[in-house]
Amino acid sequence: MMTGKKHILRFVVLCAILLVAACASQPHVSVEVLPDYNALFERQEGWTGADGAYTVKLSENRILWLFGDTWYGEIRDGRHEHAVIINNSIAIQRGLRPPEASVRFYAGKAPGGQELAFIRPADGRGWLWIYDGIQTANGLYLFLIQLDRTAERDSFGFKIIGSWLGHVTNPADSPDNWHLSQCRIPWARFSPSGDTLFGSALMRQSPFIYIYGVTEEVTGGIRNKSMILARVLENRIGQFDQWQFFAGGQWTTDFNKSSRLCGGMANEYSVSYLPGLEKYVAVYTENGFSRNIVLRFAADPGGPWSEPQKVYTCPEMNRGEDVFCYAAKGHPDLAPSPGEIIVTYVANSSNFDRIAADAGLYRPRFLGVRFNISEK
Repeated sequence: MMTGKKHILRFVVLCAILLVAACASQPHVSVEVLPDYNALFERQEGWTGADGAYTVKLSENRILWLFGDTWYGEIRDGRHEHAVIINNSIAIQRGLRPPEASVRFYAGKAPGGQELAFIRPADGRGWLWIYDGIQTANGLYLFLIQLDRTAERDSFGFKIIGSWLGHVTNPADSPDNWHLSQCRIPWARFSPSGDTLFGSALMRQSPFIYIYGVTEEVTGGIRNKSMILARVLENRIGQFDQWQFFAGGQWTTDFNKSSRLCGGMANEYSVSYLPGLEKYVAVYTENGFSRNIVLRFAADPGGPWSEPQKVYTCPEMNRGEDVFCYAAKGHPDLAPSPGEIIVTYVANSSNFDRIAADAGLYRPRFLGVRFNISEK
């Protein structure tokens, strides 16, 4: 009996040691607000705010920004005036460091000159939000999420109905002259019991492009989102029969076997490799909507992923119960050093009148996240 108790005690002590070691393995992180980058997106006319905010490196000095719902109009006395909301927009940033960097914004145009969404659904249903994208030798690929109004008119008033892969064959040209085609992605499901989609985050690790997504389980009206992962050879991203899905530590062609890699995720996030840490890092808003921005770390693209590490508490949520934060993600191509990543998030309100009256909401907010690379 005493020998058995000793074995149990040793096992408990070993588990405690391993838990402490796992916690200690998370690197020390420091975070600062980046006022120069915030100022770059504080516009008084034309494009005056948007959410989403993915980035794609088009060349050494040219960064593509991808936005969701977007304000166009004027800012007067801190509020939106003579303004419209379109469902997506893009921008081209030239230069990597403000204040030297500049940004030009692009939207579609109606015959009368009114702004429209930059990309509209190929089948004419609903609207599109632009998720992540990637530049390849065959052109620029963009993941497009299709939405439509709900008959139920729930708190958000919309639902996801489709997922498309956009292909720009001439991304070096001005976006006004892009040739864009759309192809429906078959590896997606949308139902009251939960959605499954890809394009939440993209990462290149030659010869593959890793395509992250989320799958949901809806319990008591709460959507519990988990990370899922696919990969495809760089030159075959548009060939859906060439995609492979990560399942139980192996790669399979069966989409339905995709493993849930970690929970508490958001529809929008980022995954990138940090050379200073020699680790992969996922950046996201905890549970999709939260005051907390969290990180997870892994030695391989498919994990196993660490427990979430909270690195920033968004102060905007102290402004009222109707204010919420979301859409946190990293932008590794903007990082000034191997041990740093620039992160954006968005503050919004469930009260539309407040969004219209407070132009300080609904635009990307910038953070510099630095890692102690001696702790890798």
